[in-house]
Amino acid sequence: MNKVIVIGCPGSGKSTFSRALHTLTSLPLYHLDLLKWNSDKTTVSKEVFLERLQNVLMPDKWSIDGNYGSTIELRLKECDTVFFLDYPMEVCIDGIRQRQGKPRSDMPWIETEDDAEFLEFIRNYNAQSRPKVLELLNNYPQKDVIIFKNREEADEYLNKII
Repeated sequence: MNKVIVIGCPGSGKSTFSRALHTLTSLPLYHLDLLKWNSDKTTVSKEVFLERLQNVLMPDKWSIDGNYGSTIELRLKECDTVFFLDYPMEVCIDGIRQRQGKPRSDMPWIETEDDAEFLEFIRNYNAQSRPKVLELLNNYPQKDVIIFKNREEADEYLNKII
């Protein structure tokens, strides 16, 4: 396990899992949100984002958390291990609400309120985005793909690394 991606619905706990994995493995950790977003809630251009991502993918070891569907396949091609946090929608909505008002090392601002469009994306994730992710994962059978159905499974995995 040298090149890891952590994917899943927003609110599933990708960054939390990634930080714990980083602590246990010392793999350099990168958050896609920090590559894409500015602190004023604007995004960098697609070209800048892709350049930043390409620079992260060059070393021999890394861990990247985040979705950004347009770049999942790029990351899949380069990684050796995938962690997919495949949790129920209610768990993800709860995760979003629990992090409101709290500073996070994976985001350049503090979320303070519900974003209706973002919540709608989460509500539709299992029907719209999840099938595409599973199809992509099936295209890379040589990758070590670990799918967690709940936080307890993810915690158990991390506890076994210790």
